[in-house]
Amino acid sequence: MLRPTVLCLALCALTACASLAPLPVKPGDPSACAERRQDRVLFGMNSPDGPVSEAQWQAFLAEFVTPRFPAGLTVYQAKGQWRGDSGQVEQEDSRAIDLTHEDTAEERKRVVEIADEYKRRFKQEAVLIVSSPVRACFAVMARPGGRVG
Repeated sequence: MLRPTVLCLALCALTACASLAPLPVKPGDPSACAERRQDRVLFGMNSPDGPVSEAQWQAFLAEFVTPRFPAGLTVYQAKGQWRGDSGQVEQEDSRAIDLTHEDTAEERKRVVEIADEYKRRFKQEAVLIVSSPVRACFAVMARPGGRVG
């Protein structure tokens, strides 16, 4: 009876130690961690004019999103549901964009501009922005000769 308890405690201790281990970066290393903001912007693909097509979505990304965050972003396809002004739960194809950036007023403004343009362009009732502070570490591979990048 004591043996399972000891094993459980040992496993818990090992798991806690693993989760508290520091990330393997050196001071001055370009892959070092930095405080940033992460915004996930969620877009419904239904509109009063019919579904937003893949071509329309790609044009929106190229014309409006990428110029505001040229350093990079991540796009996800999703299925979403929400209760709109009609009171009915609506299900639809969705897209999500993750933007990790410096936490400045200008960067936050760009995120809101993206949501506002999507609402305008595709006649959306709402676009959801989930925003939180994060610690981001960009790990890069060392090149031959010890150079990083």
